Formats: sequence, C-alpha cells, structure tokens
Amino acid sequence: MKGKRLVIGSRKSKLAMIQAELVMGRLKKAYPDMDIEIKTISTKGDKILDTPLSKIGDKGLFTKEIEEALLREEIGLAVHSIKDLPTGLPHGLKIGAITLREEPCDVLVSRQGAALKGLPENAKIGTSSLRRRAQLLHFRGDLDIADLRGNLDTRIKKMEDGSYDAIVVAYAGVARFGLESLPSLYKIPYDIMLPQAGQGALGIEVRDGDEDMADIASKLDDEDARIAVSAERALLAGLEGGCQIPIGVYAEVKGEDIYIRAGVFSLDGKVAVKNGLTGKSRDCEILGRQLAENMLKNKDVNMILDELIGGIE
Repeated sequence: MKGKRLVIGSRKSKLAMIQAELVMGRLKKAYPDMDIEIKTISTKGDKILDTPLSKIGDKGLFTKEIEEALLREEIGLAVHSIKDLPTGLPHGLKIGAITLREEPCDVLVSRQGAALKGLPENAKIGTSSLRRRAQLLHFRGDLDIADLRGNLDTRIKKMEDGSYDAIVVAYAGVARFGLESLPSLYKIPYDIMLPQAGQGALGIEVRDGDEDMADIASKLDDEDARIAVSAERALLAGLEGGCQIPIGVYAEVKGEDIYIRAGVFSLDGKVAVKNGLTGKSRDCEILGRQLAENMLKNKDVNMILDELIGGIE
C-alpha cells in the first residue's frame, strides 16, 4: 500500500472526529506507508440544532451527505456511529466493517450523582432520544423529560449549570471523551433501558465493488460486534423502525450462541412490549428478523408502530 492515499469521511462534531481519529490510528498501524487524512462533512442533523430530532425527519439525518461524498468518490470510506446509519443503505454502498464495540448501555449523568431511583420527584431529564424518553417514563412516570441536543460536553455543561437535574447519553460517547470515571455517572441496567441498535459500535461504509477499500476496511472488523449489530439491525429493519422510533434492542454474543432482547415502547411510557430470542450466532440476522416477526404478532406493538411511523411519514 506504499504511496496510496486514503481520505476518511466523517461528521464535524468533536465526538465524530474522535471516532474518525481512532479509525485513522488503527489504519496507520496496519498501513504505515499510507497517506491518510480525514475530510469533515456537515450533515442535515448537524446544521439544524434548534429542533427536536423527531421533528426533522429520520432517514440518514447524520449520514446522507457523507454517503453522497462516498458515492462521488470524494472519500474512500466513511466512519459512522452505526446507530445513526439507516438499515437500508443507498444503492452502491455497503458496510465494510463493524468495529470493536464499547459497552452499549446508556448512562445517567446527574448533579446529585444518583441512580434513576434516587433522583428527586419530577426531576428534569435532558435527552434528544424518543427511545430514552419512553423508557425513562416507563420506569418513572413522574420524570420531566425535556429535549436536549448538542455535543456531549455542551449537554454536560447545561446539566452542571442547572438547566437539567440529569441527562441521559450513550456510555460509548462518554468513554470516547475520556469521561467514564465521572463520579456522577450511573450505568442504566439493560432491564430498565435497552439501547439503540448498534449503539457503541462504529460502522465503516465503503463503495460496493471497491475491493481495495473493502480489504482496508476489513482490518477494522470485529467478529462479535458484527454478529451482535447485524442481529440488532435485522430486528430494527423487521419492525421498520429508525432512530426516532422508541425501539430498544441488545444482542449478546457468547461463543457460538447469541441472545437478543428487544422492546417497543409508547411515547408516554405507559405501554412497553419486550421479547427475547436465543440461537446460534451464525444465524444472527435470521434471529433478528424472527424476533421482529414475533413482536409484530402483538397488537400493542402494531398500534405503537402504526401511530409513530404514520406521524413521521
């Protein structure tokens, strides 16, 4: 690969740049003679900061412009938080790798350093995620859930300034910022809050048919992460959900076996339907689709999805 040049596409946010630099560092170790640079690209989701994500729209909110640059061959590969990547990719693109996954749980960061049970009555919680909102209200209906967007450091500062009693974010972002030792951090158990499909993993997107880039991307792939995330994304696709539908899913790989648990929630948290499935890791996508089919047999799941998907459309 001597003399070869690689341009990595990434969003401009601080967290996105940290993630792109992680990928660049790994590739430089694998290809020390390669000239590698990062090209930053603004997405629709980056530009509209004063509107809740649920009101902007769903498909490709943080990925579309990067994918367009990839198709135009302005970049060689794209680095995404794979939870932001729609399950249906544009024609001509594919996922070349799924990286080693950070712990996919969500975390509560509070001024009191409390667990969810320990927060004061009617505590104000900041989150931009309908999935988190629904599960928080299911656990504690008294909580005041307020929309909160911006970079992780901005969100934490707003909480510290007193605008919120606590915020809920992905542990992976906290860890990549180097803030995992914060005393005010509480990891929310999976039986209280299921994560977004793919949370904690990075997806490396390449052009379909570009074998050189596919080979480069393969150096970043983690087998267990790929199996787990593939199962979760299959479940999400089967339910026709996206990142603005309150669907949580978490797949655990243990050797040759995989356990998938998922939940669909009403926005007010009053209705929660959870289910799970165990099988062989090699059947990860089949199992994800099967769990989705099982859940669609529940009338409450159909009611929630019909109402929310209809609202987005």
